[in-house]
Amino acid sequence: MGERSSWTHSLARRPSGIWMTCLIGLVAALLFGSLVSDAKTDAKYGWDTQVNCAAVDAHVAGLDPYYVKNLKDTNYSYPYLPVTLDVLRPICAGGLLLPHYRGLFLAIALLCGLLLPGIDAGRSTLRDVALRVLFTVGGFLGFEWTLASGNFVIFTGLLTAVSLALLLPSGLPAAQNELAFPPRMIGAALLGLLLSFKLIFFPIVASLYLLPLPRPRKITLIAIAAAMFALPILVSMTFYADLFHSWLSAISGQIAGQHSVAFDERTPSFFVLSLDLAKRLGPADARPLAFALYAVCVLGILTPLIMTVVRSMGGYGTSSRMSFPMRLDCWLIEHPREATRLTAISMYALYLCSPRLKEYAFFELAIYAAVLIAGLRSAAIAIILVCAIGLPAIASILGNAFMDGFGPLSAAIIFFGTVLLDFGALKNPGYGDEGEPASLVEPHDKACLSQG
Repeated sequence: MGERSSWTHSLARRPSGIWMTCLIGLVAALLFGSLVSDAKTDAKYGWDTQVNCAAVDAHVAGLDPYYVKNLKDTNYSYPYLPVTLDVLRPICAGGLLLPHYRGLFLAIALLCGLLLPGIDAGRSTLRDVALRVLFTVGGFLGFEWTLASGNFVIFTGLLTAVSLALLLPSGLPAAQNELAFPPRMIGAALLGLLLSFKLIFFPIVASLYLLPLPRPRKITLIAIAAAMFALPILVSMTFYADLFHSWLSAISGQIAGQHSVAFDERTPSFFVLSLDLAKRLGPADARPLAFALYAVCVLGILTPLIMTVVRSMGGYGTSSRMSFPMRLDCWLIEHPREATRLTAISMYALYLCSPRLKEYAFFELAIYAAVLIAGLRSAAIAIILVCAIGLPAIASILGNAFMDGFGPLSAAIIFFGTVLLDFGALKNPGYGDEGEPASLVEPHDKACLSQG
């Protein structure tokens, strides 16, 4: 009887598996067509690689690389911290990167997808790995823009994948948490470094608080990430003092007659969207209204995330008279699968709120998203594949300006909403694991109780 039930269940799932496999194949074909279409155009690509390596060459020659006049064959400025000039020197050595960067970038993007962890319980299937690789390379057209521009976000993306693999190990039993903490410290350090490289939205490190760990350990990880974020800045201030002042002038737009990375750049971000709306409303100084609208956008992302966390906890531990932070810590420890998924969702949400979410930054955003997609239900995966890869790929093939507007941001918001809805549907937040009301479920983990 058991064998018959298993066979019937297998038959019921087979149609879902067939149409999902077909959809994945179709989306992968569209993505491949989009990349081939780009490769066949006559446009000049790799301008960011050219700028970065020209800055390294200028630094080696004793010139100030933050003045565009010292950079060969480019009108763009070098935006990164002075210490990165020596870090990038081996990458740019010999002038070999620019002619061959496309193949290298593609290989790194595929490697990112393969390195990403499967954060749900159980071993990842071949389909799960394929989904992570597909989304890393195709999500929001982030990699397509990275490949076109030759931006070095490809290297921070690789560090992001390694960091997530260390921070979010999948399905670890409680007995192995002690062994997992040292790798998590390395992952936190890498996270801080990669955020500092491009001065990415630093509040992302706050997501580490949702890890299923005792509070002192989570604070330790946040402190490590914060220290590693500050380290390149302090090194640049101390050992590259003259260049550091030039860097400040360059990024603030104080060097006349050259490209600036100030906030008035066009980026598909919430801040620029808010600025556009504020200008259309017509005040003389649109900035205060723009910041207010930007705050509303950020709250529009973070509020549903917070509500999802609170609803998932239900009435957990309320009869024990613990404070909410303590109940949250205990719930996270006793629900490691949900906690790990919420950590990844929080990282994604905070990155999405970055005020300077450049086109190529959607490659890193897609890496955070790729960790989440494999654990979703089939319907949610289908919605995401169509909206975040399929439709943007078709727009790219047809030559439509998907990247010139807020198309990537729209696709990223759809992904976020789908992930939250799917998370809320996985489990009724009003009940515990055994079907008892959550208000009656008491924390029992010693590591949790020892915090207070």
